[in-house]
Amino acid sequence: MDRLYGGLVEDATVVRANFHRYVIDANRDPSGKSLYPGQNTTGLVPLVTFGDEPIWNEEPDEDEIEGRRKSFHAPYHVTLRGEIERVKARHGFAVLYDCHSIRSKLPFLFEGRLPDLNIGDNNGATCAPEITRAVEAVCALQNKHSYVVNGRFRGGWTTRHYGRPDENVHAIQMEIAQSCYLESEAPPFAYDEVKAAELRVTLKNILDAITDAVSRLY
Repeated sequence: MDRLYGGLVEDATVVRANFHRYVIDANRDPSGKSLYPGQNTTGLVPLVTFGDEPIWNEEPDEDEIEGRRKSFHAPYHVTLRGEIERVKARHGFAVLYDCHSIRSKLPFLFEGRLPDLNIGDNNGATCAPEITRAVEAVCALQNKHSYVVNGRFRGGWTTRHYGRPDENVHAIQMEIAQSCYLESEAPPFAYDEVKAAELRVTLKNILDAITDAVSRLY
């Protein structure tokens, strides 16, 4: 993600977890509540991979999970919250663009092949509609990558928790199929310069469109 998005927008704050999501998932509700009730997903501390493969020889107990929440999940969100508040205090608003990637085929989570670009605003709850429309419009104008709005991924806990458009904090998630920028979705997960270059054009246009949409709002 760092390499894919690097240099696409000036003066953006980047908050990035420096711990593996198997330690604890920074994009899950700290209470352990499921983001997608009734659907397969992984929890705050995943017990299985996205391929439904066991991760642990000995699963972490409640005390261990709580320790990880305090040591990793909480500090990450303290930092993220602080940056959102800083930006909002400076400009009167803030936009959180939450970027992720995932394998394009994961039967445990969804049938078939995932669209390349998965836009999520939790069914319109986490950002002004103008922002989502701007992102969707960019995707519609290109023919390299498929896309969907609020499909299988509507935004994780980060997007849902911080997105408060009525308080001038807008959050939108972009989940990218890894086949769009990797040579293979298997080890060693080599970065594909040609694929990535094409995708970076679209991502740059998306970020510019968000900037333009926000400038019209404020």
